[in-house]
Order: sequence, then C-alpha cells, then structure tokens
Amino acid sequence: MALSETASKRSSVFQNLPRHVLAPVPLPLLQPILGRIVRGAARNRPELFSRLGPHQGKTYLIDPLNMPFVFLLTPNPASPRLRACRRGRNVAHDARIAGTFLTLLDMIDGRLDGDALFFTRDLIIEGDTEAVVVLRNALDDLDGSIADEIAAPFGPVARAALSALRRIRT
Repeated sequence: MALSETASKRSSVFQNLPRHVLAPVPLPLLQPILGRIVRGAARNRPELFSRLGPHQGKTYLIDPLNMPFVFLLTPNPASPRLRACRRGRNVAHDARIAGTFLTLLDMIDGRLDGDALFFTRDLIIEGDTEAVVVLRNALDDLDGSIADEIAAPFGPVARAALSALRRIRT
C-alpha cells in the first residue's frame, strides 16, 4: 500500500472517530450542557443575537457530518435553544448547515471562510440561505473567538480539549 493511501485511510478513520466515540452518549446528558452554552452566548454576546433580526426565531440544523447527532439552534434572545437530536430523525428546521465537526469549528472560530468552504463543497447549506448568510455575517463580526467563550465556563479541561482540536487542523 502506498504511503498516500495509508495516510488517507488514517485520515478517514480519524474523521469518523467522533461518530463512533460519541454514539453511546445519551442525549439527555448533553441537553443541559447545550442549554448552558446557548444561554451563556446570549448573555455574553447579545449583539450576535440582535444582528439576526427577523431570523432570531428560525431554527438552524447544525449538522456535523461525522458525529452521531445533529444540533438544532433557535437563536431567540428571549429564549435561546440548542439541543441535540439523533442523526436520521426528521426534525423541522428552516436552514441546514453541514460539514465535518472540525470544519464547522474552524468556521465559527474564524479560521476558515464560509464562502470558500461552500464553493469547495466542504460546507453544505440548504433551506433558508438568507438566514444562514445573516448568521454567518453575525459570527464574522464578533471580536474574539466564540468557541473560546463557550469552552471557558467549563474550565481547564474544556479549554485544553478545544486547544487540542485546533492543533489537529494545523
């Protein structure tokens, strides 16, 4: 087997690792964590939610393709919601944003350009594209990293995990 084939197989195994590792995680354990994340973001970054204007009540399906679940985000500042659903369930949403977990992380972290990802097909957008563009613009206008802010309340272990994830891509 050629060296490039071996590297490609390793990359494929690594890309799908989250799907296998996280598959047994009971979703009811994730829901309080996700609620804390979205409420913290609404409290610490109200400008993100206000920039969404009429799209605050929309439901965004965030689909990390290599994970066993998807996330539903409703960024209503009065009652923000973020919840996980098992992959394959038919859940109502206004827009879908799909890519690998690390691609989505790098995009919200400002390390990758959403437009470039879309045109290289590393990012899939479906449904209300206007709502997705408004969300992307709101994220792009933030100073600092929203990923860092999300990890901070969970302590040093979460910050170290985020740092390790970022090193995977470099």
